[in-house]
Amino acid sequence: MNKIPILDLQQEIEFLREKLFGAFEDVLKSGQFIMGPQVKALENELADFLGVKHAVALNSGTDALVIGLRALGIKEGDEVITTPFTFYATAEAIQHVGATTVFADIDPETYNLRVESLEEKITARTKAIIPVHLFGQAADMDAIQNLAKKYDLKIVEDVAQAFGGTFNGSMLGTIGDVGCFSFFPTKNLGAYGDGGLLTTNHDEVAEIAKMLRSHGSKKKYYNELVGYNSRLDEMQAAVLRIKLPYIRDWNAKREQAAAYYSAALNELPEVVTPAIHPQCNHVFHQYTIRVSQNKRDALKAYLEEQGISTMVYYPTPVHKLPIFQDVEEAFPVSEQAAAEVLSLPIWPHIQREVQEQVITAIKNFFKG
Repeated sequence: MNKIPILDLQQEIEFLREKLFGAFEDVLKSGQFIMGPQVKALENELADFLGVKHAVALNSGTDALVIGLRALGIKEGDEVITTPFTFYATAEAIQHVGATTVFADIDPETYNLRVESLEEKITARTKAIIPVHLFGQAADMDAIQNLAKKYDLKIVEDVAQAFGGTFNGSMLGTIGDVGCFSFFPTKNLGAYGDGGLLTTNHDEVAEIAKMLRSHGSKKKYYNELVGYNSRLDEMQAAVLRIKLPYIRDWNAKREQAAAYYSAALNELPEVVTPAIHPQCNHVFHQYTIRVSQNKRDALKAYLEEQGISTMVYYPTPVHKLPIFQDVEEAFPVSEQAAAEVLSLPIWPHIQREVQEQVITAIKNFFKG
C-alpha cells in the first residue's frame, strides 16, 4: 500500500529540477550568498506581483511578524488582539516585542477572527490587530479595517498560509499597515528552507524593517537600533523566483482539488466542508473539514491505518498552551474547532485517483 502524504513536493521538484539546478549553479558561481542580486530581484518581483510599494525579504514568517510590530512602534504596555486559533508564532511575536497578547474568538465557518468578538476586546491600551488568513482564506478585512479606523489601530496581516489570496480584489498582505508572509517549504509559495517577507506601503515602516533585519543598521558597522540577523539567503531567493511565476496556476489547482473534495464529501452529515467567504478567493493552503459527534480522532486513526496522512491544525488553541496558563477566559468556538478540524492531503499536483482514495476511505469509515 502506497502511503498518501499530507503534502507531496516531489512532483513540484521534478517539474522544476532543471531550472532549480541552473539557479543553484548561478548562485554558486556568483560567490554571493547573503543579500545579493537574487534577494533584490525577488523583492522587486514580489512587490510587483502583490501590488505593494515595499517588499522586504526576511529569514522567516515569524521574524516578519516581530519586525512588523516593531516597525509600527508596538512596545511594552501595548495590547495586540489576535486569534487563539492559529500557529503559536502569531501570539509569540507579540510577546517578543513586549506587548500583551489579547485573544478574540473566531467565526465558526471561516475560522478567522469574528469581528464582534474583536471589538469587545478593544481597550485604551489596544494598539494593533493581527488578523490571520487561516488555511488560505481571508479574514473579513472590510470589517477589520472599519474597526481599525474607528479606534485608530494598526493592522498586521498574518498571511503565512495565504500567499496569492485576495479580499475584494486586493492581494492579502497589502490591505493592512503591514503584511507578513512565510516561505516555509509547506506553504503555497515555499522555499526549500526558511524564509519570510514583510510588505508595506509605508516608506518609514519599510526603512525600519530593513534596518531591523540587518542588526539595526542602514550601513555596515553603523548600528542605530537593536535589530536581528534576519536576512533571506540567495539560494532561497533563487528558489522562490523560480516558483513565483507558477503560483497563480498552482493556487487555482488547489482550489480545483478542494472543490473535488467538497463535492464528494458534502453528502456526509458528519462532515462539514470548508466555507468560502464570497468576497475572497480561498487558496487552500490546507483543505480542512470539521468532523462532528466526537469522531474526528477515530477518523484520523482509521485513515492512518489506510495509509492516508492527515493533520490537525491546531489541536490546542493558543490560549490553552502552557505559555498562556494565566489566561483564564474561555474561547468556545476556537476550542470546539480544535476538537473537530482535520486537514486532508492537498497540493497543486494531487491526482484525482489519490483524492478518490481519500474520499472512499472517509465514506467507508462513516458507513461503519
